[in-house]
Amino acid sequence: MSFDHAVPPADACFRLAMAASAIGMAIVDLGGRWREVNPAIERMLGYDSAALVGHATAEFTHPDDAVQAQAQLQELLAGRRALIDAPCRYLHRNGEVVWLQANIAVMRSPGGEPLYLVTQLRDIGAERAAAAVLRENDAQRAAALDAANRQLQLFADTVSHDLRAPLRSIESFAGLLADRLGDTVDATSQDYLARVRNAAARMSSLLAALAELSQATRAELRPAMVDLSLLAEWAVSELQEAEPARAAEVEVQPGMCAWGDERLLKQLLGHLLDNAWKFSRECDMVRIRVTGDSDAAGALRLRVVDSGCGFDMRYAHKLFEPFQRLHGPDQGGGHGLGLATAQRIAERHHGRLSASSPPEGGSSFELELPAAPPDVAAPIRTE
Repeated sequence: MSFDHAVPPADACFRLAMAASAIGMAIVDLGGRWREVNPAIERMLGYDSAALVGHATAEFTHPDDAVQAQAQLQELLAGRRALIDAPCRYLHRNGEVVWLQANIAVMRSPGGEPLYLVTQLRDIGAERAAAAVLRENDAQRAAALDAANRQLQLFADTVSHDLRAPLRSIESFAGLLADRLGDTVDATSQDYLARVRNAAARMSSLLAALAELSQATRAELRPAMVDLSLLAEWAVSELQEAEPARAAEVEVQPGMCAWGDERLLKQLLGHLLDNAWKFSRECDMVRIRVTGDSDAAGALRLRVVDSGCGFDMRYAHKLFEPFQRLHGPDQGGGHGLGLATAQRIAERHHGRLSASSPPEGGSSFELELPAAPPDVAAPIRTE
């Protein structure tokens, strides 16, 4: 390809437009030499037109950008790209680096032969400096927020630890007092002592659940392929050991696997199965089915279905909010943190947890998790 085509002189109207423009404008021949430049380019680079015209634009390009700029020019002249629109560093006469946004197009003959280049250069130095300041400020704010979160977490952990010890003492000594007094006090006094012990136990349970929610939020993930079927059977065994007298029919589909942190996923399934178990207390038999399937998008959909009391779908949006309870203690309602913790764990795995309850009763929780590592299957996005 020849680079010696003559560049037609700009007409009077174009010269007037170039001279009046605040944006750098130039005509460059196919060899990459300035042929005409406007005053804006002179100001940007610190040279007058006599020092620019006839010289290669590469002489004024930052050495680190010269190779890329030449490659882009070759692609433009060969027709492999319609235009060049890219930032580029130039060198000012005083040696300073000037950041310019270059817009370059090829003027062609009616037959499609390239004739010359029309170039526009816009100074983006101030924009880049402002963006750098914003990035620095964002980084500083993020660091400050991270430090504040760590302090808040430390405070929460300390409060949780320091409160649980006196609560255990309250519960223990209230029990000892009840045993020591025995039948020497009336029923009202015995009821008061029982209330003290129950309140201390509930507070201890709440603090433990808060600590678990905190841990689920900030624990480091150690992802691997996890056998969810095995974890579900493990969780069911713990429930049955805690209440061996309850009749239960639990079906767990074998072979369900997902990519995630085994310890956190064990907690997640434990909360889902505990939820199904405790809200089936009014049934003659606990019936729970854990099934799943994989889809073409690389997700495992695991479902935990029970035949318990279910819930009112009008309030389904509250299920995964901390401290929200759709049932009272007599129906199995707890502190309202179990499902919130399960949801947090699902989100940290780029998964999703949803729930439904048909009018005839029972509940169904569906959990979506990556069925394979990210380089094999794309993770599920939360909406």
